[in-house]
Order: sequence, then structure tokens, then C-alpha cells
Amino acid sequence: MLSFPPFATLKPDTTLHALDTVLAENQAQLDALLKQRNPSWETLITPLEAMSETISRSWGPVSHLFGVWSTPEWRAAYNAALPKVTEYGVELSQNQALFRAYEQLAASSAFADFSGSRKKVVRDALRDFKLSGIALPEAEKARFKSISLRLSELQAKFEENVMDAVQAYAHPITDAAELVGMTASALQAAGEKALAKALDGWLLTLDFPSYDAVITRCRNRALRERLYTAYATRASDQGPHDASHDNTALMSEILALRHEQALLLGFASFAELSLATKMAESPAAVETFLLQLAARARPRALGELAELKALAAADGIDDLQPWDMAYYSEQLREKTLGLSDEALRPYFPYPQVLQGLFDLVHSLFGIRIEPLPGIETWHPDVSVYALKDVDGHNTGAFYLDPYSRPETKRGGAWMDECAGRRRLADGIQLPVAYLVCNFTPPAASQPALLTHDEVTTLFHEFGHGLHHLLTQVDESALAGIRGVEWDAVELPSQFMENWCYEPATLKLFARHWQTGEAMPDAMIEQLRLDRQFQTGLATLRQVEFSLFDLRLHRDFDLSRGTAVLDTLDTVRRQVAVMHPPAFNRMPWSFGHIFAGGYAAGYYSYKWAEVLSSDAFAAFEESGFKPETGIQFRDSILAAGGSRPAMESFIEFRQRKPEVDALLRHSGLNGSPSDGIQPPS
Repeated sequence: MLSFPPFATLKPDTTLHALDTVLAENQAQLDALLKQRNPSWETLITPLEAMSETISRSWGPVSHLFGVWSTPEWRAAYNAALPKVTEYGVELSQNQALFRAYEQLAASSAFADFSGSRKKVVRDALRDFKLSGIALPEAEKARFKSISLRLSELQAKFEENVMDAVQAYAHPITDAAELVGMTASALQAAGEKALAKALDGWLLTLDFPSYDAVITRCRNRALRERLYTAYATRASDQGPHDASHDNTALMSEILALRHEQALLLGFASFAELSLATKMAESPAAVETFLLQLAARARPRALGELAELKALAAADGIDDLQPWDMAYYSEQLREKTLGLSDEALRPYFPYPQVLQGLFDLVHSLFGIRIEPLPGIETWHPDVSVYALKDVDGHNTGAFYLDPYSRPETKRGGAWMDECAGRRRLADGIQLPVAYLVCNFTPPAASQPALLTHDEVTTLFHEFGHGLHHLLTQVDESALAGIRGVEWDAVELPSQFMENWCYEPATLKLFARHWQTGEAMPDAMIEQLRLDRQFQTGLATLRQVEFSLFDLRLHRDFDLSRGTAVLDTLDTVRRQVAVMHPPAFNRMPWSFGHIFAGGYAAGYYSYKWAEVLSSDAFAAFEESGFKPETGIQFRDSILAAGGSRPAMESFIEFRQRKPEVDALLRHSGLNGSPSDGIQPPS
């Protein structure tokens, strides 16, 4: 059965009242539940699942609208609700009676007959109780709770400041000569923004499509520098931003509180605490893995940087700067591969790409995707789709919100849960997902034309969606991405990106939006070669972010302060080949680690690339037999968090993951891969 939030009738004040009611009712139910003796699955876990679902139904839409329809009213509702939901969760995780009930269940004679997934639910819960401070003395437990509440508040404010800084910035242009080099579609979008503000000319902003249009194509170096400066200093004490959006103090407090929390639990650092629920065995193993990747990528990156400097020098630029990198990378790409985003865009009209993605999912996993009309949404751009099995039965659904809305929607792309799969007395509650992107909206005379990077973004987020939607796990706590180690959660998403380079897949949807002509074979081959374009620089960039995140949380020392810039500078001196200017404040908008779930876990993207490349290699080795897709579906996607991710991977590949496929796909396999050890 499918159910959806009533977005058309949701209002901030009534939603808050409903949440208060649910929280009070849940507390009363919990009190009654814990008076029972001899807990069983049916008398303990099943009612707890139902209680969790009622919270999700009340809080989920508020949390979602904070990101996609962040009006002042919904932002206020979110900020009012967040402390209540956080406090409820912390109190639940520190409830001694509930902890003892789980311990009793684990010690009961019935536990031996539980399925593997049910045993994992109980064991994961006991682990999480301990990681929530259940065993601490009362004073320390209270401190742990207060830290959790404060961190929730700080992390929400961090994200809010980034959104506000982006929304507050606007740079009007009235002279077309300043915008030479920008594409016609980018100019049209900038013109429409100016028109919406009753301005003449064009309006440049910091939402990514607008920023990217300048930094990659505009010949006006001073304008590129201006936009780069504003973008690289979002929500910081530098650049042209309001001081009220500065994240400096928030970052310091977040890091200090995370470190204190880790010490309370007996860990040496927050990095160790973070890895307690991940595949990687230790911070040292993660660091070794990252440094080995950096060593492999560095020679190639130096060569790629030399190419850019030579191209810039030929254009009269002898001091290549960060605001020149994307511009000359695009020029070099066109020169060496004969390829550009603007040449590719006409072949990637959004509706056509989306249908191609749906066709691919059908061929790989036997799932059809169809529009689901009549479902309430939060914006006219949003569509809803149902997944159907071979018999035509619904197996899940998802909302798709594709376009940017700088005034009300945070940047980036993500998948989130609307509802999770779980078994009910009268059937199965089916999963529902939110898929959110920030593509440039369609112009009046044409559909949205995507860059290839945007195509891969769509496939990436849809991979997360498939992980959530194709689960066959009936236990709510382990269905979909729940219960999956965080450094394995990117496996399905990065796996799906591989198909954006496969000729057979591209032929499904890469057709010129006006003529219907298929993308020429020569262009497809150029695109495949483009996959390895500047992979040295790209790898070092991801290693830089990952090492910075790891060391920031591993080496925190309250006596010397947060040392954010010192840590970043040390990492850059060790692995980077291009150093940004002193005013760059990348960490101040690094929401993945300061506001999201990737703190001391950003390395997960590189580790998951190992997993995803190795998984895709299985398709290459089988000649893309349909059976391989079914095996991937059943071993990885359907299993969700019902078992350790390594076990799922081994079932699919019949061995542990190897790094060779990643090096080959990235063009970094010029020498043997011996010595690069996965972190698990």
C-alpha cells in the first residue's frame, strides 16, 4: 500500500500542533509498552516501528519542506519542531527501561529462532543505545543529551546560513560585453532572473547553474574572479557576504561538541566514533587508503595542471588562478576531445533523459516506472511516479523535483525518505522517496537541456532511490538504506553513474531535442574518453576533502582551537597541486560534514567508488547479461541493511572488493595496483 503526505493542505501551524500531539501520544504508548514483561518481537519491536512511523509522518514533511520550499513560515516551523524531535529521539535512545527490554529480547529463548535480519535489528539497536550514552553515569548522560540537542540546532543553522548567503547574493550586469563566452541558454536564464526582479540586463547569482555558467564559459576574467570569490566565501567572514551568515562560530562549536561526545563514550576522537558504524576498520586505515590514492593520482594531476597552464599562457594568462581552472578546463576539453557541454546539451533534453533512465531500470531490474497522477506536491514542477513489478503491482513510488529555485530551495541534489517499507498486519507499507535536483529550468521555447554532469547527477540520485525503493526487507529499521553502513550507502548511486558512459545506454535517450537525431557514435566515444579527462585533478580534490574531514575530526585538540584552516592547509600541501587563495573558505559551506551525515565519513565517496566500479566490472565481464542486473538487484538493492554490506557485496561478486576496476575506469592504472589497500 502507498500513502503520501497531503502537501496541498499542509500548513506550518497545524503541522506543528499535529507533531506535538504525536509526540505526547508516543510517550504515553511507550510508558505503557515498557510495563510489559517478557518482551517479544510483536509486543516490543512492532509497536515501536508504528510509533516511529507516526513521527516520520508528522516530522518528515516539515524537514523536507525546509529544503525544497524554505519560505519564512516553513523555516520557522522547522526550527520550532527540530528541538522537540531531537529531544524525543535522544530520550528514547537513553531510556534505560527500553534498553533493558532489548537486552531481555536478545537473551530470550525466542531470539535464537529469529531471522538474520531480525537479529540484526536487535543487535544494531543495542549498539546504538551504547553509542547514545546509555551506559554513562547520570550527569554525563545528561551532558550527552544536551550536546545532542545543541548539535542538532547548530547543524540546522549552518545549513540555513549557507542557503541565506546564496539567496542574498546577486550581481546585475547591463553590458553584454561583460558576458562574452556564456552560452545562449545561460544568458537567457540570467535575463529571466533580471526580469523577475524588474531589472535591466542580466542577473548572476550563486545557485550552481548560474555560477557554473560563468566560471566555465565567460571570457571576462574579472567577472570569473568576482563570482569565484563570492562562491568560495559563502557563509564566511570573507567576501561580499553579510556577517550574520558567518558560520565560523558554529563550526568551532560543532567540532568541540562532537569531540566531547566521543570522549564521553570512551573514543579517542569523533573519527573513531564515526567509524563505529561503518565498514572501515580505523581512521589510520582510511588515511592510508586516501594517501595511496593520492600518490597514484598525483603524477597525472601534475600533467593535467601543466596542460592548463600552457593553454592559459597561450591566451596571455601567465598566473593561472582557481577562477581560471574551470574555464580553461572547458577550453582544453573542447580542444583535445572536440567536446563541450554546449555540444552535448541538445542531446540531453530532460524528459528524454528521464525516460531513458526509466528504460534502463526496466532492462536491468525488471521494474517499470509510470507517472502517478493526482498526488499532491509542493510545487508544480514536481512529478510523482510509481514503480511496478512484472505483474503490474505497485512496489514503491517517488517524487521528483528537478529544477532549481534559488529563492526557496537549497542547492545540490539528494534523495530522502518519505516513507519506508515495513510489514503491517494487513499487508506491506511500500516505500516512497524524494528525489531532488537543481537543474536549470526549461526556457519558454525549449525543454531543460542538461549537461552530461547533470545527467550523471540524475542517475546518481536515482541510484539512492533504487536502494530505498527496491528493498525486500520487511523490518523497518533495515529496509532500504536504513542500517546500511554509511561508507557503503553510495554504492548504488555511484554504480548508476557508470551507465551514463555506456553506448547502449546513451542510445536509449541521447537524441537531439529538435531533430531527433541520435548522438553520433564519434561523440559517444568522445564522451567515453571524457570520463578520464582530468581524473588526476578530480581524484586529488576528493582526497583533499576526505583527508581534511578525517583529520579535522581525528586530531581535534581543544587547547589549540578548531584549526580548520591549518588542517586544510596541511592537507593541501601534502596532496593538492593547485592551491586556492587565502580568502577561500570552502569549509564554511561544506554542508556534508558540518550539517549532513558525512562527518568523519566523507571518504565514503572514494571507498564507494571502489565498490561501485568493481560491481560495474561484473557487468562488463558478463557481457552485460540480464542475469547480472537481477543478481545486483537481489544481492545489493533488495538486501538493504539486513546484513553487513560486505556480505552483500561478496554475495554479488563472490569475493571481496578490489580497487583495480576503479583505477581502470579512472585511467589511473598505469602501474600495478599493489599497495592500495581498501580501508575495510
